[in-house]
Amino acid sequence: MSLTEDPTFAAFTSQESNVRSYSRSWPVVFDRALGSYLYDTDGRAYLDFFAGAGVLNYGHNHPVLKKVLVDYISSDRILHSLDMFTEARRDFLQTFNDLILEPRDLDYRVVFPGPGGANAVEAALKLARKITGRESVVNFTNAFHGMTLGALSVTGNSLKRGGAGIPLVHATPMPYDDYFDRDYPDFFYFERLLTDTGSGLNKPAAVIVETVQGEGGVNTARAEWLRGLSELCKKHDILLILDDVQMGCGRTGGFFSFEEAGIVPDMVCISKSISGVGLPMALTLVRPEHDVWEPGEHNGTFRGNAPAFVTAAEAFRTFWSDDELEKATIRKGAYVESRLNQIAAKHPDAGLVAKGRGLARGLQYADGETAGRVASGSFDRGLLVETSGPEDEVLKLLPPLTVTEEELDKGLAIIEAATDEALAA
Repeated sequence: MSLTEDPTFAAFTSQESNVRSYSRSWPVVFDRALGSYLYDTDGRAYLDFFAGAGVLNYGHNHPVLKKVLVDYISSDRILHSLDMFTEARRDFLQTFNDLILEPRDLDYRVVFPGPGGANAVEAALKLARKITGRESVVNFTNAFHGMTLGALSVTGNSLKRGGAGIPLVHATPMPYDDYFDRDYPDFFYFERLLTDTGSGLNKPAAVIVETVQGEGGVNTARAEWLRGLSELCKKHDILLILDDVQMGCGRTGGFFSFEEAGIVPDMVCISKSISGVGLPMALTLVRPEHDVWEPGEHNGTFRGNAPAFVTAAEAFRTFWSDDELEKATIRKGAYVESRLNQIAAKHPDAGLVAKGRGLARGLQYADGETAGRVASGSFDRGLLVETSGPEDEVLKLLPPLTVTEEELDKGLAIIEAATDEALAA
């Protein structure tokens, strides 16, 4: 029986837009979630190596975060506030500064641009153009920055760009780290274009970059490459925007994914796991000298999500008062890398490649068809895992940072079994 014929899915298939995607890969109705597991309406458990595409770094319904949320709502506190002063907003800002920014010697003003990561990116692009008076922005091959028009203009994926319906302009792609073999120094091409008056490259307002390209195929930039990019931007008076929407909030180890490189971007885009429990929330962090907005020049109806402030502040206190989560993420990530390398070594002629940092990991297959069979086989065995990359050729692992070692073992064993089956087909 097809989905359209099954009454279980009638509301979805008859009323929801054809644009839905994840439900096509995981055709069950989910009902509950706790920790590293989701449960469908039949009670079957699915180990979650997807975590809401990186939204649920602390797992589903973490008891500490859930309690503060329930207590806040049940006591008739402010739920919607635009940018009015509220106690929830004050506690969030103070806790974010005390536990996240100051310990890292970072000085940023906080912009609440709207509820999603694309809102954070749009605000950064808009502000960079206002500051510099320039229009052009440099992005990188295989980048993904969101689905709104400005964010799409600096995104590489042709399918997503094609959905815009209009030309996407004022953006110039440059090769990401390891896009080419290293026959030339890093940024040889980029700097040559910047310094050659005949290159045709308008001086950019900003460069926008991900330290790990999640949607692009778990491509990881070296720390030295990121430092080189930062220096290049300083040398040519170009603003550096770091998109940490998916890789921030501890996904690669440190709270910010750029910490390892020792750089300080001009702006940082944060969303996904910032609220801690999956509530919509986004931040654009800007260095104080760049905070040149006029009052009301950038705003949005849902930039004051008070319940998200409450859970975010509690997440900082619970997970970021010390470095235990960071150390655990790095340790677990190294273990996942070793297991993925073992799977690759088991199939030496299949061209498998382990990729990633921290608990953002990928296993690259020869093509998207093979990776898709592995993802499907994993789902059949009770594991949620998605694919990414320009041809969906990379199996992308984003388990909760709170995942146990036993759960990691279980999920990796499923991936190994699904890989064996897919490569034997």
